[in-house]
Amino acid sequence: MITGRHTTPTSRRQVARELQQAALLDPGLQRLIDALGCPEPRVREPGFATLLSIIVSQQLSTGGAAAIWRRLERLCGGPVTHRRILGRDDAQLRQCGLSRQKVEYIRGLARMVADRDLDLDAVREFGAEAAIAELLKVRGIGRWSAEIYAMFALGHRDIFPAGDLALRVAVQRYASLGARPDAGTTAALAEKWSPHRSSVALLMWKYYGTTALDASG
Repeated sequence: MITGRHTTPTSRRQVARELQQAALLDPGLQRLIDALGCPEPRVREPGFATLLSIIVSQQLSTGGAAAIWRRLERLCGGPVTHRRILGRDDAQLRQCGLSRQKVEYIRGLARMVADRDLDLDAVREFGAEAAIAELLKVRGIGRWSAEIYAMFALGHRDIFPAGDLALRVAVQRYASLGARPDAGTTAALAEKWSPHRSSVALLMWKYYGTTALDASG
């Protein structure tokens, strides 16, 4: 758990340095680092648009989420802001490809920002768990969404989204487990990589996308 402020936005050099430090804690990681190389950092601009885009992308393919986002930008006539979302009706938002439930979620988020019930500028100054707790107050934001925002938009360095299916599969393969671990077990296994879990998560996502290491034994 991080209780202080986060670091500056992640760079590839920082990821590489943290992975080397994590490999000292768990030497098995070195095999993945040597085979896969350093993963690229994922840095997102903190604020309303990024948080809304995370809601939009829930349970959608990357391509499907991107298509909806392009339609939202056209509907808003430029950057997607909370004021522009509140200025459009539900039918217009649904025509972008959003489900009725997601329309409720993003409209609720926009209203919370407008009413200052959610201060995203203030959240930037919070520690990781405090930021996640604040985001969980938003309807439509679960633990995974809050952790993704904290990692990519806020730059927190010690987060491992254990509920992420790809990460659970990667951890299963890495640890040679007979069954896919649940989120609790995955989180427990990831504890040994603290305080570098965000960088290890990037490596595990990259590992999930390849079978070469399994084939090579």
